[in-house]
Amino acid sequence: MISFVLGVEDLADTRFALSPLHETLFSLRVLQDPGLSALHLPWRRSVLGRLDTLDTGLLMSLVAQRRTLPDFLTPNPASFAPAFEEELSVVRQSSCARVRHDLLLAHAPDPVPEALRDATAAEDAPVARLRDAICDLLRQYWAVAIEPVWPQMRLVLEADMTYRARQLALGGARLLFADMHPNLRWQGGELYIHKMISRHRVAASGRGLLLLPSVFAHKPAPPVSPDEPPSLVYPSRGVATLWGSGMPTVVSTALVSLLGSPRARLLSLLEEPLPTVELARRLRVTPSAVSQHLRVLHSTGLVTRTRDGRHVLYRRSALGDRLTATATRPRTHDS
Repeated sequence: MISFVLGVEDLADTRFALSPLHETLFSLRVLQDPGLSALHLPWRRSVLGRLDTLDTGLLMSLVAQRRTLPDFLTPNPASFAPAFEEELSVVRQSSCARVRHDLLLAHAPDPVPEALRDATAAEDAPVARLRDAICDLLRQYWAVAIEPVWPQMRLVLEADMTYRARQLALGGARLLFADMHPNLRWQGGELYIHKMISRHRVAASGRGLLLLPSVFAHKPAPPVSPDEPPSLVYPSRGVATLWGSGMPTVVSTALVSLLGSPRARLLSLLEEPLPTVELARRLRVTPSAVSQHLRVLHSTGLVTRTRDGRHVLYRRSALGDRLTATATRPRTHDS
């Protein structure tokens, strides 16, 4: 078990960020072991055929047998949503001592794979060449596997962060972590991360906590080393909608009769905050068509809207929640 001790100031400095580099590294786990998540099989099948020109031996060696990743490859983002190249430049500046230490630690107690043998060199030159080769390979892999789907991935991640921020505002840290993952427990000022291979306790000591939602993470993932600043990659909500059609599975016939099929489907999707472009993607219609229906739903008080950065997010209002719940409630009959 790993735990983070968070004081009042640390909770005040709890923040979210997006990391395309983290997602790139965590996606390697899914390539290595498709059994981690059946949800990602469509993505995995689409990517495998495009990796022929890459050094997949070196790429796969970055994930240890126990699925840990070297900390130097997943630095904490310096801003809310850095570009991939911006994050990769931080990795390129990693010292040879840091690269050597993190590669060995990530693979321990196993030896490093043959593809990473230069990490054991006493001289710095082979380690530096290995670091640069890994960075070049990650850039190529990003361009092939993640960059084409990053816009829709980002929408899912942003929707999750909006939901989590609302949970934090409504119920503090206890509610924030309550449904993040079964392996997480908040108690007595500590965040406990269960079912971890490592065993250590980290005092945030004014450094706060960085939270990074992830499409590819299958469980919470803190840094490998206890010396790293407190951060936590956690599984994002909404991943099931990413690679499939995203259509709602069941829409009440009563709701369809009242609102019409397009608006009923929209209302059923808006249990969580979503932007117009993501709604259009899930419904396989144009954003302009979605906007027309959203205007009606908003004017009748069934949805609310708020601006979040580049997007306007829509969500069912309390009235919309009641209407949806009533329409889907089983009907009873007098005997």
